[in-house]
Amino acid sequence: MSAVVSPIREPLIIGHKDYHQITEDICAPTEKTPSLMWVIAFSISASLLAFYVFCVGWTIWVGIGSWDLNRTINWGWDITNFVWWVGIGHAGTLISAILLLFRQKWRTGVNRAAEAMTIFAVMCAGQFPLIHMGRLWLGFFIFPYPNTRGPLWVNFNSPLLWDVFAISTYFTVSLLFWYTGLVPDLATVRDRAKGLRRKLYDMASFSWNGSAKHWQRWESLSLILAGLATPLVLSVHTIVSFDFATSVIPGWHTTIFPPYFVAGAIFSGFAMVQTLMLIARKVLNLEEYITIEHIDVMNKVILLTGSIVGVAYLTELFIAWYSGYIYEQFAFYNRVMGPYWWSYLGMMSCNVISPQIFWSRKIRRSIWWTFFMSIFINIGMWFERFVIIATTLARDYLPSSWSYYSPTWVEIGLFAGTLGLFFTLFLIFTRLAPVVAIAEVKSILKGYGDQYTGENANQHH
Repeated sequence: MSAVVSPIREPLIIGHKDYHQITEDICAPTEKTPSLMWVIAFSISASLLAFYVFCVGWTIWVGIGSWDLNRTINWGWDITNFVWWVGIGHAGTLISAILLLFRQKWRTGVNRAAEAMTIFAVMCAGQFPLIHMGRLWLGFFIFPYPNTRGPLWVNFNSPLLWDVFAISTYFTVSLLFWYTGLVPDLATVRDRAKGLRRKLYDMASFSWNGSAKHWQRWESLSLILAGLATPLVLSVHTIVSFDFATSVIPGWHTTIFPPYFVAGAIFSGFAMVQTLMLIARKVLNLEEYITIEHIDVMNKVILLTGSIVGVAYLTELFIAWYSGYIYEQFAFYNRVMGPYWWSYLGMMSCNVISPQIFWSRKIRRSIWWTFFMSIFINIGMWFERFVIIATTLARDYLPSSWSYYSPTWVEIGLFAGTLGLFFTLFLIFTRLAPVVAIAEVKSILKGYGDQYTGENANQHH
């Protein structure tokens, strides 16, 4: 009786690489002249960023009246964009922290770009509540500290204040986690640099020398930060959902918001990681380190979280019907059949129906299908936030105050501008630091030998 042969796991690094080749390939984007594709992408992003600065200045000079908000819909594109960007910022920490704790090797090809995505997305998100204040200097009053203002303190009962604590903590831990992982790779770039560039990278890497003590402390700190970041992945978007769930407005006052906001955040975050990965692997020639296997695994997570979000949507509809509460029923009827029906249709088709094509292994491993779907999903997740905010507020208890909301050019410019800010920061990052974790990719070779480099793969069982 012949022995049963276990299936072969596909390599996470292809091309028969050795340590020197890995260093050469991954450091190349930081050392060589940027490609034409990079220059074009940076020019477009920088142009959108410049327009964003103009729109922020216009909003401060003219006031919030430059937006199309009114007494009925006082949250529009600004809070929609805030929640959308916070959601995108989730997947980076999830990939790095949780997969590090579970020792998942496939994280090595995508964790660095995902961590950077978290930092830049949270930076984009944090600006919308400040701009929404109308007068940016009022942001001074959101910080609780001993002061001479007498009894004037922030409202600790408000979920809006909880957002400040949750997002600032999340940003701080994510930033430390990202930079900690960068230190060994910055030292690698330093050792290949000369002159002032070498001194700057030496400062950035804290004079890392690769000793056993340095590696021990680096691994310990990485695990500690991963342990801190993991519950934050769940808590941050839960607290963001409390902005709605703790209200008494029909359509918002529901206990399902926290878990499905978290699932939706992971869903949209993984889609954005896919977008960045596919662009980076092409522009920076990293196809041998960000492989089809990485894309396949990520699409499986997108399929899972998309299905969870779909169940949450259907549960909302069922509970609204089952409750017998006419105002709750009207809120959901208005979402589906009201004047914003197009946004609900976009949300359902992009987030629930379209990801089901990833049941097909062929589509799951297709670069073009993956890139198209990653953008399609994030459009759908933006629609979800818009549906929750605008359609719920558009029709309240008083029919005489019902109104229809559409954004002005300033609001559109602010949103497009934050996309410019995000991609400008990410493109600068690709020129300053390795997009793939060199040290962790090399650990695959050390720990698994040639099984994961594509050499003699069919001889391993």
